[in-house]
Amino acid sequence: MDFTFTAEHEQVRRAVREFAAREILPYIKENDRKQTFDRSLLPKMAAAGLLGISVPVRYGGAGFDYISLGIVAEELEYADTSARVIISVHNALNSLGVFQWGTEEQKQMFLVPQARGEKIAAFCLTEPGAGTDVAALRSVARRDGSDYIISGEKTWISLADVADHFLWFAKTDPHADPPHKGITAFMITRDMKGVTTGTIHGKLGVRAGNTGWVHCDEVRVPASHRIGFEGEGFKIAMSCLDNGRYTVAAGALGLTRAALDASLAYARSRKTFGVEIGQHQLVKRMISLMVQRVEIGRLLVYRAGWMKNMGMRNTRETALAKWYCTDASFESASDAIQIHGAYGYSDEYDVERFLRNSKGAVIYEGTRELQQLLQADYALGYREDKPLRCELPAYDPVYWQSEA
Repeated sequence: MDFTFTAEHEQVRRAVREFAAREILPYIKENDRKQTFDRSLLPKMAAAGLLGISVPVRYGGAGFDYISLGIVAEELEYADTSARVIISVHNALNSLGVFQWGTEEQKQMFLVPQARGEKIAAFCLTEPGAGTDVAALRSVARRDGSDYIISGEKTWISLADVADHFLWFAKTDPHADPPHKGITAFMITRDMKGVTTGTIHGKLGVRAGNTGWVHCDEVRVPASHRIGFEGEGFKIAMSCLDNGRYTVAAGALGLTRAALDASLAYARSRKTFGVEIGQHQLVKRMISLMVQRVEIGRLLVYRAGWMKNMGMRNTRETALAKWYCTDASFESASDAIQIHGAYGYSDEYDVERFLRNSKGAVIYEGTRELQQLLQADYALGYREDKPLRCELPAYDPVYWQSEA
């Protein structure tokens, strides 16, 4: 067993850390206060190769492996969650979904410009009445000759007001039994007549990110934009969530590290009763728990990344990493505020932003409670991973880094 990162992985980590220090950290406090999404960050991320980090070179990507994708998510969220969300949505939920399920024509049409950062992508599953209960979605798609007519509304969509491409899930068979077998996936583009979007304001956290709604009113979508077969939408969505949850877990690991580092710096500089507060046992306890969470989280996240590299189904392992790491980041951010005392309650220090940002990940892309049920069902034998029609390909450096 080898627990070391390769030289290439360390190169990716250094590059992303330098990018975050240069392009995110100097501006994040002000953007968070103003609840402003910095659109200029997107072309910078594209130029750095981050928007196609784990997409093969032949499809416009950087050709790195899935562990590198996790490293990018971890380092970006160390700076701020809003930057990691871009990677989770654009790269993991959408682009890897097209790479896994799309035809060659669709990869050229959608994946190539997305990997290059020429087009920004979003993932449209959640609706006002359908979150964890995906089968309850009410978006519909009816066949009309060589097209589909799609109507419905999605909410809590990251990059809603920014994206050019929307991976959209709708029911092509509203009477399917069970209901999730009637769901089909489509790629909708912003320029299609009937597509409108808007931004949600007043969020607790991730205020520097763009979150909103997407509405389709009788949108005519060519059948060539259907991803997979009719009725495969639920399966496609769940496989995309395996990728998204992986980056959420990796990002939460980065936030936990950030909370730990902020706490260490403050504990060494702040004195009470004549000594550094790091000398107090209960402060040490909180710091030790953060250390424990970082180490456990790292093992869980990069085991899932290794399994992705091997082409192994990793739904169970990724769900466990997502559950543990998001809980760990929330608890660590809370402890960091406690260590900072009254100063931690002010946005003068970053830890209050860490706490606000950390709460969302405990909910989105499968709530903590859903992840707990999944683990219990696996343990009890009520659930098993069945082969998909299309599996996420194992990482092959020769294929990934070849231009043809």
